[in-house]
Amino acid sequence: MTKNVGGKAAADGHWHGVVRDSRVVLATITTGAVNAVTFLFLGKVFSSVITGNLVLLGVSAVDHSASEAIHGGVAIASYAAGVAVGAPLAARGNDHGSTWPGSVTTTLAAELCVLAAFCLGWELSDGRPRGGAQLVLLILVAVAMGMQSAAIRRLGQMSSTFLTNTLTGVVAGLATGTMPDGLGRSLGVIAAMFVGALAAGFLATQAYAWLPVMILLPLSLVIAGSVASARSAKRRRSAGED
Repeated sequence: MTKNVGGKAAADGHWHGVVRDSRVVLATITTGAVNAVTFLFLGKVFSSVITGNLVLLGVSAVDHSASEAIHGGVAIASYAAGVAVGAPLAARGNDHGSTWPGSVTTTLAAELCVLAAFCLGWELSDGRPRGGAQLVLLILVAVAMGMQSAAIRRLGQMSSTFLTNTLTGVVAGLATGTMPDGLGRSLGVIAAMFVGALAAGFLATQAYAWLPVMILLPLSLVIAGSVASARSAKRRRSAGED
């Protein structure tokens, strides 16, 4: 009897991990899409790759490029602001042992609202923002990426917004013959980043009005799935109590 219970718990834990990892991969599609648009149309900077932005900020000092310096500085500061807002939001609640705490869903929902505001501005600018509008949109997407980073960080040693450490772990594992934890998730987020950037780059240049779908849909699916799972778990607990 005890063995059966332990086996079921292990199976449930594995399934919850698979679901969590699939959501992280989906969220990374949004990240790839947003970073592609940021680089192509919002000043040649990134919304979540802060290492790259720091390099670009340093280069702008050598080139005496005020525009590059402003865009790089705004991207870094806005991302930091997003983390500052998202981290306390993601840390709320007492379900610290859960594979997907409700506070993570709340933080991603807040991020979705920020991205929706970006998409509205994108449509109003006909997909070619200039001047002040460009900076406003950059602020919105960088804040959103900071919030997502804080939310996914709440889940453990994983990321959906910057993948240098992820790629390092995969290559190091392959080179040393060891199987890194979360290999499937790591490969998934790397592929998702590429797919999101590729699709968003195409839409932004060829069919700008459809770009919001690429940005909002993956994150919306993550939120909808997590809400549905939480409601299902609540119903099961209620049934058990009865």
